[in-house]
Amino acid sequence: MAERADSYVCGIADAPLLGETIGRSLDKARERWGDREALISPSHGVRWTWNEFADRVDTLAAGFLALGLERGERIGIWSLNRPEWTLTQFAAAKAGLILVTINPAYRLTELEFALSKVGCAAVVTATAFKTSNYMEMLNTLLPELATAEPAKLRAARLPQLRMVIQIGGPLCPGTIPFEEVSRMGGERHREQITALGKLLQFDDAVNIQFTSGTTGSPKGVTLTHHNILNNGYFNGRAMRLTEQDRICIPVPLYHCFGMVMGNLSSVTLGATMVYPGEGFDPLATLKTIEQERCTTLYGVPTMFIAELDHPEFKSFNLKSLRTGIMAGAPCPIEVMKRVNTEMNMSEITIAYGMTETSPVSFQSAVDDPTERRVSTVGRIHPHVEVKIVDLEGRIVPRGERGELCTRGYSVMLGYWDEPEKTADVLDENGWMHTGDLATIDDEGYCNIVGRIKDMVIRGGENLYPREIEEFLYRHPKIQDVQIFGVADDRYGEELCAWIRIRSGENLTAEEVRAFCHGQIAHNKIPRYVEFVDEFPMTVTGKIQKFMMREAVESRLGLKAAKTA
Repeated sequence: MAERADSYVCGIADAPLLGETIGRSLDKARERWGDREALISPSHGVRWTWNEFADRVDTLAAGFLALGLERGERIGIWSLNRPEWTLTQFAAAKAGLILVTINPAYRLTELEFALSKVGCAAVVTATAFKTSNYMEMLNTLLPELATAEPAKLRAARLPQLRMVIQIGGPLCPGTIPFEEVSRMGGERHREQITALGKLLQFDDAVNIQFTSGTTGSPKGVTLTHHNILNNGYFNGRAMRLTEQDRICIPVPLYHCFGMVMGNLSSVTLGATMVYPGEGFDPLATLKTIEQERCTTLYGVPTMFIAELDHPEFKSFNLKSLRTGIMAGAPCPIEVMKRVNTEMNMSEITIAYGMTETSPVSFQSAVDDPTERRVSTVGRIHPHVEVKIVDLEGRIVPRGERGELCTRGYSVMLGYWDEPEKTADVLDENGWMHTGDLATIDDEGYCNIVGRIKDMVIRGGENLYPREIEEFLYRHPKIQDVQIFGVADDRYGEELCAWIRIRSGENLTAEEVRAFCHGQIAHNKIPRYVEFVDEFPMTVTGKIQKFMMREAVESRLGLKAAKTA
């Protein structure tokens, strides 16, 4: 019997890596597609061509220099999806600044941590959105702002922060209005931007993104122009995007999904960026797809579920859609099939990655067989390497489970100012250890089978929640399900299911277990079955199973068996 091949794969490239900065990429976009639409945001009345967008970026970048911001300094952006966010993203890159993308859901302590950790010199902030009053929080954190001269802030708690740039109004004391910044730069500053265009290197850091921080403090993932520009480019090529495409981007811009897979795929391939709203709204997304004839739609699984299950879903014409990406969390097979058929997205792709790898490492192809596109995360991205290793770090044969490790152009520089935490995940050979459990089959398709920390060890047997979730999605009354481990004094861990039932349906724990009997092994049948309205999750759609576990253990008084 022939020995099985190792689970090491290297992405064959049909195009070379782009050896340019984000600013140069925008200049090329203007040259190639100047009169075509670059950015549309209906709720903000914005419809800019690449010429108009690039002009606005250049004047904003010159304004940043006029304010005294210098190459390598950090500038925070704290806002939901709006045109000013994207202008800041590209203008910061052109001015040689490092953009720090701050989660709009952050509250005071998290905001202070992020701004302090990387030493932001400036922050661009929205005024407010729904229950988040950003300026109120900043004034609490920076009492000196109320009496400060704009751009000359001296704050005790954040000594490196010199200025607050405010999007929208009413204008708060001590801040600089966003639209004013573009009027500050003169000819000298524009010449500096041109000169910087020749000086900046594509290996320079351009972005810091904070990981979700499901354990411990969030870490600042430091990414270069080369990392994220190329990832956006090859991500778009996998969907065969061209200047004829229009990407509906309801996913958050502060995360790689929006700013890399959305904005940077657009700038490298000429597709139009379309923002259906500041925060995710399924109805606004469906309306925007129809009105703007979007060809491409992004989302995490929960977004697609919300769109498909919206009462008005069937009234929208979605025939313009062709492709898109479902990512950010495991993609339920049944949901994927409905997106294929009911949303006309026959060429939708699944993508897998992590912030530390810019983010995408695997993506399905538009012409992959349906079965492959609904049951795997596709094949390795061009110019990227992956290996699957066991607990001792040895490469396992194809088809065997192990930890997925990534190497290549997409791997981060490191966690900002955290060499020890960087060394925990990035080894001396350049491999990023993801913490994800995966298999790679003989044809190179990857399947993510769970997180190392999500794996449930019941009575010495390894159980993989993803496998059980996929089975339960087949139940006609189950809309969404999450499986996780809880402490048990006999087996160490037991399985618990949190289930969201379809609207108008009733379901009992006994029915769920009866559905499992004879279909899956008895040790995979959840001991605890609970029905919930929602799951705790991050803004980017990542399910926080540790919070579910804590809630159940606390409520039921569960404790693990004592060990010697």
